[in-house]
Amino acid sequence: MSDSSPLPPVRLHPEAELARDALSTPLLSRAARLARWAGPDTRVDAGAGLVDEQLPAAAEVLGLTGEDAEAHASEAWRVAVDTGLVEVVDEDEGTVAAGEELALLTGGSPHDVLAVWQGALETVLADASVPDIDGLDDALDEGGEIDFSRLEWDPDAEADFLDGVLGNLYLLTVSEDGPGESPVPLPALAASMIVPSDMGEPTNDVLEQVSDAMMKLDDQFRLLEPVGLVEYQPVDEALMADAEEEPAAPVDDTDVTRYGMVRLTPLGRYGLRARLLEAGFTAPAVGELADKGADALFDGTAAFPRRAAQAETEAWLARREPLVAARELLAAAKGGDAGAPLRRLRCQQALSLVGAEAEPALREVLGDAELGGLARVWLAERGAADVPPPSEAMIFWLTVDTVAAQLAAEGNSDELQELVEGLAQQHQGFFAAAWRVEHPATADVLEAMGRLHPDKRIAKEARKAAFKARSQQGG
Repeated sequence: MSDSSPLPPVRLHPEAELARDALSTPLLSRAARLARWAGPDTRVDAGAGLVDEQLPAAAEVLGLTGEDAEAHASEAWRVAVDTGLVEVVDEDEGTVAAGEELALLTGGSPHDVLAVWQGALETVLADASVPDIDGLDDALDEGGEIDFSRLEWDPDAEADFLDGVLGNLYLLTVSEDGPGESPVPLPALAASMIVPSDMGEPTNDVLEQVSDAMMKLDDQFRLLEPVGLVEYQPVDEALMADAEEEPAAPVDDTDVTRYGMVRLTPLGRYGLRARLLEAGFTAPAVGELADKGADALFDGTAAFPRRAAQAETEAWLARREPLVAARELLAAAKGGDAGAPLRRLRCQQALSLVGAEAEPALREVLGDAELGGLARVWLAERGAADVPPPSEAMIFWLTVDTVAAQLAAEGNSDELQELVEGLAQQHQGFFAAAWRVEHPATADVLEAMGRLHPDKRIAKEARKAAFKARSQQGG
């Protein structure tokens, strides 16, 4: 992912709901229970981890049994320390006390709770980036620190790989053409990091890399599920039963699920968005513009996909009276700058969601050169009486404005090509009249029509008209 362009907006659940989700995650709830259990007799080692003698008692407090009970208790304790639920009061004695953050879990705001959970997430992500390494003891230097040069492992590369995978999972989740709430197959997620986008049939070497990445991700998502980031269906153990034999490729959707399925939870969407923002990405959320002006609404939704732009606009309209909203939208849509056509398109889309109470605002701009056309369209669609017919000049101006807006919103899309073909077919002599339209985007629109129209003769007419328009504009 590039941090230079905004990501699609994410739909977040209310913070109060997300805070409840955070408090109920296995890892944070265990960490909180251990923080409340810890007392004067609790001892920690030099790294603030529970001493081995106290792990059985910690596991018992958490109701954990089995061979992994103490490991899970140790992990929960580490989260409690890292998030400030527990603090070391005497390093020499190894004694601890409840930390200031513990009170936030019961007396703090939802945002406070989520901040604590975010700290827990960072701890788990750091752990997930550390693979099981054979011969770790042999890699320790004289001071007891890990000498990474002795290992076939780059900690920065491992962290970057996991960040990239989670970034791709976030992008798939929030994209309008992605799976949305549905889980993503682990092979597809692994392939998104390994297989080049321009590669046709993957080579055996690339497929082997994808398989290795899947096994790594299987371990990592098992660690990330207890903190509430994802819901994860692990890789079927039977597929890995024979290490010497490569598992067969999945043959149907049911088979694919055996290779692992992962879904970003609502809490996970919140957490990853926070990390993306901190990393410098533009990661908008639906509803952020609801309390801002119409100009901010238009600017903010300029790059949004259609459904996301509508959801953001609906949230904005919900806070305003229809007539007041319509007047504000129309005022913000005016202008002759390069972004103005797209603002008017967003205005038209917003006004389509407003009821008949807005009619006076539309009638007030019937005589406006920039807004009169869209006002007539709005009134006519609602069967309003006494709507003056548009002049030919207004029709052509609105046409140029509409095409300019579509170019800004979608570029050279199939939908725009259909619009261009339709215009040329419906209006005989369109180009002979269009080049005279006094709109700042006239020449650009005619050039685009020449580029998009499949008929060479008509495309040539459009290019000639564009040349005339530029000459008229002095450019």
